[in-house]
Amino acid sequence: MLKRGLSALKGAVPEAPPVRTFLGIVLVLTLGQGLWMALNAVYATTVLGLSPGQFGVGVGIAAGVALALSTPAGHLADRIGPRRVQMWSLVAMAPLSAALLLVSGYSAYLVVISVQAVAYSTSRSARLAMIAGIAPPDQRVAVRAYVRTVSNVSATVGAALAGVLLTVGSETAYRSAVLVVAFAYLASGLLTLRLPAVSPRPAKPGPALTVLRDRPFLAFVVLDGLLSMHNLLLEVVLPLWVLHRTGAPRWVIAGLLLLNTVLVVVLQVRASRGTDEPGPAARAARGGALCIAVACVIFSLTEGVSAVTASVLLFLGAIAHVLGEVRQAAGSWGISFGLAPEDAQGQYQGTASMGADIGRMIAPAVLTWLAIEYGTFGWLVMAVGFAAVGAALPPVVAWAARRRTERAVPTSA
Repeated sequence: MLKRGLSALKGAVPEAPPVRTFLGIVLVLTLGQGLWMALNAVYATTVLGLSPGQFGVGVGIAAGVALALSTPAGHLADRIGPRRVQMWSLVAMAPLSAALLLVSGYSAYLVVISVQAVAYSTSRSARLAMIAGIAPPDQRVAVRAYVRTVSNVSATVGAALAGVLLTVGSETAYRSAVLVVAFAYLASGLLTLRLPAVSPRPAKPGPALTVLRDRPFLAFVVLDGLLSMHNLLLEVVLPLWVLHRTGAPRWVIAGLLLLNTVLVVVLQVRASRGTDEPGPAARAARGGALCIAVACVIFSLTEGVSAVTASVLLFLGAIAHVLGEVRQAAGSWGISFGLAPEDAQGQYQGTASMGADIGRMIAPAVLTWLAIEYGTFGWLVMAVGFAAVGAALPPVVAWAARRRTERAVPTSA
């Protein structure tokens, strides 16, 4: 099935050489990121000797720095060109990653990962602006969908490599992983030179960060952040749910994650068709939210039943969830690209990423509390919440589209 899905995706990807080069950069970058995501906590606690609490605080600080700088970093990409910003931020990540080999003490660790967060946030905003620069409007969602597919495959390979190093379990193995990650950042930064230069956008009179005055777009960012909380269901909530509230065997946890990865690779680009304009994209996101709500209802039925029944329901719920996931993601991309002015794609895409970041920050605590503390009722609350947020998206996007038209009329006149 995976091979057939990849063959279908190949025909859907734009043939433009810059897009293919961009995808190659993503492949190298996410290989290193997948490796590091699987080893980050192990390296910090085993090699650097940090406590789990210290590591958690550090991750929170870095996430906060990345969140705060998303919009300014996107504005920088608009003003001096996303290729230059992407290249230098990724190249900077190489020595910053390697610096973890020399870190001694918690204060030094916090400084390094905080500066890393600055470079990471800058590179992410620049990459999103780069998509808007190298792909025409009707292909941007498809390009981003394929980016997600490539990222899933590459990050999975990186995680598998991390599994080998974890089996070895030596400090030398973990330190070698740091060098591999640093090389991946350096290579992806240098490969950025193969992309065409995207012209900087000249500054306009008025406030620099115009997106912060765009209330309809900010309302979308809030709703999108709330809806994106579903991404933590399979990673955080369901493993705890399976272990503590169902009779399903533990291997089901890995099976659910594997199923999700495969179906995202197979379905993402196909699910993104017809979402290039804000209106259809909002309806797609609403449909995705309904699928996620259905998944929550199915998950709520797995408590107090036999192991076989619980396992079957969990996999059915995971299928409903991934169908909603790919459709919601495509809708989110279509809305964020479609509502952003062409001269401010960087800051708008950076701001849109903030919503998802906030969702990831609050989802583990909120969703786990609902599921583990309240069981079936908690899952039903999640279902109603996701459905309600999805239903609110089309009117908010219509409001944003009207405001964009109103702003454009005086300019044309």
